Amino acid sequence: MDPSNGYEKIAEQFLEHREHDVERTGASAVSGWAKTLAPAAAVLDLGCGSGIPISQVFMEAGMKVYGIDASPTMIGRFRSNFPGSNAACESIEQSSFFDRSFDAIIAWGLLFLLPENSQESLIKKVAGALKPHGKFLFTAPHQKVEWTDVMSKHTSRSLGGRKYRKLISENGLSLMREFDDKAGNHYFCAEKI
Repeated sequence: MDPSNGYEKIAEQFLEHREHDVERTGASAVSGWAKTLAPAAAVLDLGCGSGIPISQVFMEAGMKVYGIDASPTMIGRFRSNFPGSNAACESIEQSSFFDRSFDAIIAWGLLFLLPENSQESLIKKVAGALKPHGKFLFTAPHQKVEWTDVMSKHTSRSLGGRKYRKLISENGLSLMREFDDKAGNHYFCAEKI
């Protein structure tokens, strides 16, 4: 099984799209959320890709970013874009999250690529890796829906807002808010209680 959910095969095409369409990839929304974090926050970017534009937002704000991506091509680009940064090429499900805790964790465009049980496990794992009052931001459609990813041709699935809110609450997190950005991406913002 491909730990990158088909993204290694289309890495160059994906990176071309993601790095040049910053509005569709949430840079403005993430920038607003980053302002709620301490200036020297340690941030984990799950499914970081090349780091552009998401990790870049945090780095430009002076935060320490750790990136994880299962695609060797993408994590290679991340390392090239941000020399000296902490980066791991591994599946999110198997990752040790650098054996540390974080002030914030972001999963932009990732969660819905995973099977339902992996999404549930990941939210629990994220909660365990956050420091007290640490923040978690992820994107997923608010409705429960399944579709074929246009680029990877793999199945994507949103568990829906009701299920995500339940998982957030069950794992010691508090939902702070939900919102949509200009491109229609839906965000869930949670904080560790």
